[in-house]
Amino acid sequence: MDCGPGTIHSFARYGVAWPHLTHVLITHYHTDHVGDLPALLQALKHGTHPRRTRPLHLVGPVGFGAFLGRLAAAMGPHVLDPGFELRVVELESGHAYQAEDADLGVSCVSTPHTAESVAYRVELPGATVGYTGDTGPSPTVASFLTGCDVLVAECTQPDPPTMETHLSPSGLAELSIAARPGVLVVTHVAPPSVPEEAAATVAAAWGGTVLAARDGLVIPLL
Repeated sequence: MDCGPGTIHSFARYGVAWPHLTHVLITHYHTDHVGDLPALLQALKHGTHPRRTRPLHLVGPVGFGAFLGRLAAAMGPHVLDPGFELRVVELESGHAYQAEDADLGVSCVSTPHTAESVAYRVELPGATVGYTGDTGPSPTVASFLTGCDVLVAECTQPDPPTMETHLSPSGLAELSIAARPGVLVVTHVAPPSVPEEAAATVAAAWGGTVLAARDGLVIPLL
């Protein structure tokens, strides 16, 4: 879910079997969420042996196909023609997508961040994973993510917040009280805030299980 700068190197660093990716979900088009997507497609085109033949599903908001066209014009034809089939799925807010060749379902809802930004809910066998993407406070987003086994949530701002398009610890605590995830993973924490401190603040206000995201973090789902 999302593919910001550093994704490809982190795959290698932490032993992720990236040649076998089946789905990439993009929430919106800011660089910190999509900056490594062209690099990923180029790596899948030239960096696998044997060459990849399995389709890759790219899931994004309405207008995602047009965005990929603009990205290809800027970055090169490999974005749309990586040497294997790309199946581009534009998922409208409030709608769901059932994967064709994997046991997972994806649904999304709009978030108050950009015109196209969405949060995702991924249904897997025996577990549900939620991802806020970038969002401001929103009862709709909280309701959509209710009951996730794992919720990966942004917490960009310190308190008191100065904008309505990102969450702060107090806003994330309110979302968590409403959504009641099994495990909350706090991510997208911007300086001068510190991830561990933001997570501790949310945990104190909410009372549930809260982890600070870090590169290489692994959370078993079953």
